[in-house]
Amino acid sequence: MKAVIIKHYGGPEVLQIDDIATPIPAIGEVLIKIHAFGLNRAECYMRQGAWGDVAKITGIECVGEIMEDPSGKLQRGDKVIALMGGMGRNRNGSYAEFTTIAATNVIPVETHLSWTELAAIPESYSTAWACLHQNMHINAGDVILIRGGTSALGQAAINIASQIDGVTVIATTRSTHRFTFLKNLGCSEVYIEKNNIADKIRATHFDGIDSVLDIIGNSTLLDSLKLVKKGGFVCNAGFLGGGDAIKFNPLEDMPPGINLNFFASFLFGQKDFPLSDIPMQSIIKQAERGNYQCKPASVFAFNDIQKAHQLMESSQSMGKIVVQIMPN
Repeated sequence: MKAVIIKHYGGPEVLQIDDIATPIPAIGEVLIKIHAFGLNRAECYMRQGAWGDVAKITGIECVGEIMEDPSGKLQRGDKVIALMGGMGRNRNGSYAEFTTIAATNVIPVETHLSWTELAAIPESYSTAWACLHQNMHINAGDVILIRGGTSALGQAAINIASQIDGVTVIATTRSTHRFTFLKNLGCSEVYIEKNNIADKIRATHFDGIDSVLDIIGNSTLLDSLKLVKKGGFVCNAGFLGGGDAIKFNPLEDMPPGINLNFFASFLFGQKDFPLSDIPMQSIIKQAERGNYQCKPASVFAFNDIQKAHQLMESSQSMGKIVVQIMPN
């Protein structure tokens, strides 16, 4: 099979297509023929070697069809989505024509979406749903802030939250040119992303807001804590602003009664975070009906993987980048 190999750590140019043996699924695994996969910022860090030694084939999600399931639960040709389960980290990932993955990290789906449309959903929407419902416990009447609204995860969170009756969604972005885009996506208010927007938002939301999904990361964490009212939640779920450590003293920096938590999608498939918790078929139906605006922002051919990574690193993609292996 053909696969994108990390020959050595570095920039997009280190991603090289090579021929390697097609993997064989062990008990508890399945073999997937990959049709498309979405790109994720984590794959840049793995490609660069920033996270230590990782698998030679990166990629943490994909969509495709079952070729083999030793358990017999899934049949050859079943359409599936797959994500994480160590893909790209401690086992070869999705930048390939085929991959094996733990069956616990695979969901069979029914859809008339194209492969590239389907590929924009798995990682972003699974993570967004988990953050909003399991970490932030959003309810009707809540006012929530999405920091990093034009990222793929940010857009997924806006789509999901704005479809819940009575939820008001605020978002941040780095450019005023993106305000209209975010409002059309479902945001009531949009602000320029800065490290100190708490005072500006509290000027209109005097008592604070109910929760913050912070995709920027450590650099905005302290400011996000200042935004939330008693009993509210701040969920850290990204590192768009980098992963540098900050000085943080909970006794001094956390307002009383605020809940701070973190979600990492690499937990999907583990005992406490089963992928089956995510209503993936329902999410796909919302996409099919047009309630979720989740078509890929850009689609690249497999041979153009370097260009796809260049666009991802430019932070100009305005959404999910998808790489197509097989024609739709």
